[in-house]
Amino acid sequence: MKQFILLIGNYGSGKTEIALNLAVRAAAEGKKTQVIDLDRINDYFRMSDHVQLLRDKRIDLVSPTFAGAGVTQSSVSAAVGSAFARDWDLVIFDVGGDPAGALSLARYHADFAALEPGQLEVWDVLNVRRPMCQTPEKILKLKEELEGFARQQVTGFIHNSNLQACASARDLEEGYPVVKEASERSGIPIVYTSGRPEFLREFLDGGGHEPRFIGEALPLETYMHRSWDSFAKGGI
Repeated sequence: MKQFILLIGNYGSGKTEIALNLAVRAAAEGKKTQVIDLDRINDYFRMSDHVQLLRDKRIDLVSPTFAGAGVTQSSVSAAVGSAFARDWDLVIFDVGGDPAGALSLARYHADFAALEPGQLEVWDVLNVRRPMCQTPEKILKLKEELEGFARQQVTGFIHNSNLQACASARDLEEGYPVVKEASERSGIPIVYTSGRPEFLREFLDGGGHEPRFIGEALPLETYMHRSWDSFAKGGI
């Protein structure tokens, strides 16, 4: 049965990194995989900067900034229709972390509503190092706002606390009680705890964590990094 994953969450939470890692993992398992880039606000970390990686992994990409496919802002809606019409095993939607991004999902509400039970997961990516996610109250408030705009209910949390280049196991450790309380108060399960392999391993080896508030460990290959040199040579 075709599976759909919608990744929502605050700006800078790590949705695109997780989308890439989930897609690469699925493709390695032999699954026909498509990624839909609906992030309209992040020009620094763009899915379309990794076209060659996705091609090499035989992952299909739909993105308004993917010039190589001739997909523009005006035609992206039609291109998204291929997610529902074609024979994919897994389709991952990377949704912008603001109301506009969530609203971009709402136009496909009828398509999602027509899916069979169990085909759709909506995962909220939580990074307590980002604004609007430092407390359980802020996490749940933002979740409710995004659910309203997207017209979808969150089915799982992904704990992805980090400080990008300055990340450490401490980020996950300090984020754990915040994410745990948000899960307890909402009844929404934690499906993954994610991070760079060495930090994730250190966090898990530290012990003292309840497995149900960890979910599955998701080591992340770091794809989403841009240096100043890359801007100087190729521009944004």
